Amino acid sequence: MDMARPQRKGVQDARNELPALLAEAAKGRPTIITRHGRAIAAVVPVDTIRHRARQMPLTPLARSGKGLWGRNSAETIRRLRGEWDR
Repeated sequence: MDMARPQRKGVQDARNELPALLAEAAKGRPTIITRHGRAIAAVVPVDTIRHRARQMPLTPLARSGKGLWGRNSAETIRRLRGEWDR
């Protein structure tokens, strides 16, 4: 099996093969569950979720103003000033 590309299973096949899919996930191999050919869920190793679920604390951003003005603060200020002229 190609480690770079997760295997894909339809919903019915996934139901029938759930123990095997869980065993594959335990070995680090993800599976994409599809319905009518569209991905709807994934069976992945829990470590994958733990790494992605880590969130940075918001405390360092408190009172920093970061994100308040967007990527181009000068453009945002011009746009906001323009609203007063309407």
